Amino acid sequence: MPKAEAEPDPTPKAVTPRYYAVSWDQLHRDSKALAWRLVERGPFKGVVAITRGGLITAAIVARELECRIVETVSVVTYDEEVRGRPQVVKPPAAAGDGEGWLLVDDLVDTGTTAKVVRALLPRAHFATVYAKPAGRPLVDTFITEVSQDTWILFPWDTDLAFSPPIARTAV
Repeated sequence: MPKAEAEPDPTPKAVTPRYYAVSWDQLHRDSKALAWRLVERGPFKGVVAITRGGLITAAIVARELECRIVETVSVVTYDEEVRGRPQVVKPPAAAGDGEGWLLVDDLVDTGTTAKVVRALLPRAHFATVYAKPAGRPLVDTFITEVSQDTWILFPWDTDLAFSPPIARTAV
């Protein structure tokens, strides 16, 4: 008698987020790689860093491109790992509509922040070190694409600690 096939389990499985830790050295190398991609697009009037994550990358890129004017824009969208409604808490006053300016962030994720900042600086060149698929179409230049379900752990958000082997955490 033939075996009956088991019915698939209709219960949705909890998705375990993936984490990708970025060291200070790696962020520095990736930020310099971003500057290499951008150098032929310049010179830029200045750099606008999206705070807080884009500050370190913007400093490295500004140094490599010899941009002395660094402006900031601050859009609050996260409280730890919980997404909220975007709010501009500090506009980029010196950059006008962005013409001739370079807009820099560490990561474009869902595109929530990117859409807000693009509306403020529609003519800026937008560059990020890391890009996820949902936000990738909103940036002009990026270095590394990561999957949408990956949470990047930047060096300013982490401490050195024991990490269990992947086999123990795999679902």
